[in-house]
Amino acid sequence: MGLTIGVDIGGTKVLGGVVDDDGTVLVTARRATPADDVAKTRDVIIDVVRELAGGQPIEAVGIGAAGWIDAGRSTVLFAPNLAWRDEPLRDVVSAGTGLPVVVENDANVAAWAEFRYGAAEDADDSMVLFTVGTGIGGGIVLGGQIVRGAHGVAAELGHVQAVPNGHLCGCGRRGCIEQYASGNALVRFAQSGAKDDAAKAAILLAKADGDVAGITGPMVTEAAREGDSVAIDAFHQIGTWLGVAMADMAQILDPQVIVIGGGVIEAGELLLSPARDSFIENLAHRAKSPIADVRAAKMGNMAGIVGAADLARR
Repeated sequence: MGLTIGVDIGGTKVLGGVVDDDGTVLVTARRATPADDVAKTRDVIIDVVRELAGGQPIEAVGIGAAGWIDAGRSTVLFAPNLAWRDEPLRDVVSAGTGLPVVVENDANVAAWAEFRYGAAEDADDSMVLFTVGTGIGGGIVLGGQIVRGAHGVAAELGHVQAVPNGHLCGCGRRGCIEQYASGNALVRFAQSGAKDDAAKAAILLAKADGDVAGITGPMVTEAAREGDSVAIDAFHQIGTWLGVAMADMAQILDPQVIVIGGGVIEAGELLLSPARDSFIENLAHRAKSPIADVRAAKMGNMAGIVGAADLARR
């Protein structure tokens, strides 16, 4: 099959691209997401696809959306950052563009992109992706196929319980790993550390003009790179918890590769090093048995486009 279009839909932007069968993005189009208006969001997606398809032999369209997608890859059952509830997105976009459409969860399409063209492209048939951003998402590939579950909503890796009766999560449960290994957790750990020992957080607090409540994720990353001990410790804490989650996935699935993506991975070894150390420590009983290789994601902001387009091609 030739060219396909991938569309990555988030709470703030709709980003689309024409992708060839080598995973190369040839051209892109971007619009702001009218997140509180269902009809306008539909129109924006259709407009992006029409723009990209103009004058090109497009075969199909893949859409990656942040939310729960039904087993038929057609309906967005629920989207936390959009006004979609049981939205028949596949049929609407197909009718508006005249092209075949497949809809998939955004973390699943990112996982597929990393498996096909990115950090896990050398894996034979299995990988797990953790996307570490404001929250934690995930995608699983086993036997060369995305694991979707009976109802299409598998691989919610951020909502596996890590701490019984722990911090309340936005999903309604307590103690989800998202509350201990995400970007939000990084900020919480850094703010707590700065409050407890301002001297050790001097670099970090300077960036926040002395206001603990004003500390943000980018500030923590910058301060850690400059040697701030509280910021470094905050990365150590979320990395340690992430390693625990990765070890759990290794025990259950035994994948060839575990990929860490999402915005927080831009911190590089500040996150990867403690995550790897914790992962290995939590699998110490397996002695010299092979375990998954832990890698940083490679596809970056293009993962959603490339993964969705490649799934549409298939």
